[in-house]
Amino acid sequence: MTQPESSRIRIFDTTLRDGEQSPGVALDHSQKLEIAHQLARLGVDVIEAGFPIASPGDLEGVSRIAREVRGPIITGLARANRADIEAAARAVELAEKPRIHTFIATSPIHMSKKLNLEPDAVVERAIEAVRLARSFVDDVEFSAEDATRSDWAFLSRIFKAAVEAGASTINVPDTVGYTTPQEMRELFAFLKGELPAHVILSAHCHDDLGLAVANSIAAAEGGARQIECTINGIGERAGNASLEELVMAFHTRRDAYPFETEVRTRELYRASRMVSRLSGMPVQPNKAIVGDNAFAHESGIHQDGVIKARETYEIMNAELVGREAAVLVMGKHSGRAAFRKALTDLGYEVDEERVKSLFARFKDLADRKGQIFADDLRALVESRTDVPQTFVLEGFQITSGMNMTPVAFVRLSTPDGPVDATAHGDGPVEAAFQAISKITGLNPTLESYRIQAVTSGGDALGEVAIGARYGETTLHSTGVATDIVEASARAWIRVMNQIVAGMGKARTITATSI
Repeated sequence: MTQPESSRIRIFDTTLRDGEQSPGVALDHSQKLEIAHQLARLGVDVIEAGFPIASPGDLEGVSRIAREVRGPIITGLARANRADIEAAARAVELAEKPRIHTFIATSPIHMSKKLNLEPDAVVERAIEAVRLARSFVDDVEFSAEDATRSDWAFLSRIFKAAVEAGASTINVPDTVGYTTPQEMRELFAFLKGELPAHVILSAHCHDDLGLAVANSIAAAEGGARQIECTINGIGERAGNASLEELVMAFHTRRDAYPFETEVRTRELYRASRMVSRLSGMPVQPNKAIVGDNAFAHESGIHQDGVIKARETYEIMNAELVGREAAVLVMGKHSGRAAFRKALTDLGYEVDEERVKSLFARFKDLADRKGQIFADDLRALVESRTDVPQTFVLEGFQITSGMNMTPVAFVRLSTPDGPVDATAHGDGPVEAAFQAISKITGLNPTLESYRIQAVTSGGDALGEVAIGARYGETTLHSTGVATDIVEASARAWIRVMNQIVAGMGKARTITATSI
C-alpha cells in the first residue's frame, strides 16, 4: 500500500558529486554515465551529476548525463556566484527535469574565516544566486553550508529569503558530521514551523562521528522529505550517509519509521558493486546491506538457527537487495541463448555485439572453472566499461620462482596486428606490466593496486583494481580472471586503452563539500 505523500522521502543521490570527491576517486565520462544509468534503474529521485564549474570535463560529464539519463531530476552544484550558476545551467539545460543546486556557508566560523562576509552580505548573495538560478530553471535547491553549526534564527532568515527568491527545496547540511540525532530532529522541526508548507526540507549528513544515517533518519522524523546520500556511503573524509542503509532501514522498520521511498531495493547490490569497481573504493566485508559478510553466518549457533528458520538471524533476505540466494549455474555446454537469458535475469541489458564478446570470454572461463555462478557472470559483465579496445590481450606466459627473476611474455592485438614483448620485473605482475608498456609505448605510474576475490571457491575469480597517473591524468581500472597475473594484465591494458581514448580525468577545481 502506498503511504500518504507526506511520508514519501525523496532520495537525492550525490555519489557522482560528493562521492567523487573522496580522495583518490576520479571517474571518467563513461564511468559516470554508467553509474547514472544504474541510479536511474535504482529509482532515485535526484542525481547530483557533478560540479560543472570544476573543469570543462566535469561540465561535459554533467551535460552528457543530462542528455542521456531519463527519469530522475538531474542537478549540478554551484556556489553562490554567477560563473558557477551559469556553468550549472549550461550543464543541465538538456535534462528532462533540470535543477540547479546553489549554496553558501552560514556558520559564524565559515562566514568570518572563509567568506570574510558579514551576515547581511551572505543573505544578499544567497538571494542573488537563487534568483539567477531561477532565471534558468524552475527547480532550484538552496543549501546553507555548515548549517548545523549555524545560528537557528539566521538559518530561518536566509532560508525564508531563498524561498522568496524562488528556491523550492531547502537543504540543511551537517557538513562536518558534528550534530547528533536529537539536535537534527529538533532543528528540522523548528525549520518546518518557520518555512512555507510547500517547501521541501532536505538533509545532507556526513559521517565523521559515524552518525550520518542516524542523523538523516532523525531529520526525516523532524520533517525532512528529501535525504542526500551516496552509494556505499562514499564521500569526503569519513563519507556521507549510505543510501542502501537508509533505504533498507525505512523498508525493514516500517513500524518505527513511517516513511517510504521509490528505490527499487533489488538494484542496491548491483549499484554497490558498480560504484566500488569504478571508483576503486572497496566495500568493507562487514558493511551493512552490501558487505560480503552482511548475510554470512559462521557461528554454529547462527547457522543452526538460519537453517531452521532464516528470520532467526536475518532481519531481511538477500534477494530483497539483489543478492540472489538461488544458485544460477552455467557451464561450458551452455549456449548463447541461455547465456543471454542469464544476463537478462541478472538485470543486464546487453546488445548483440557485446553478448558475442562476453560469450567468448564466458566459454573460456567455463573451460577453466567448470560451473559458472551468478557472481561469476556479474564479474564478467562488469569487468570493463565501454572503452575503445585499441589493445587486446591475446596471450601471456610467466616464468617465475624462488631465486629466479620473473619474466613475462605478452602478446597484444594492436592496430598494427599482433605484437609480442618480453620483460623482467621484481615480480610477475610488474614483469607483465613492463611487457605491456613496451608494446604500447605508454608508461603510466602505478599509484594503487588492490586484489580481491569476487566469487568463492578454489577457482574463484579474482578482481584487480588499479589506480594510475599519466601526466596530470588520473585513471582507474579493473581486470577480472581466475589468474591474478591475467587479471592484472587486463586492468593495465584497460589503462592503456583509456589513455589512447583520452578518457582520463584532470581536475582544476575541487568543490566545497556541503
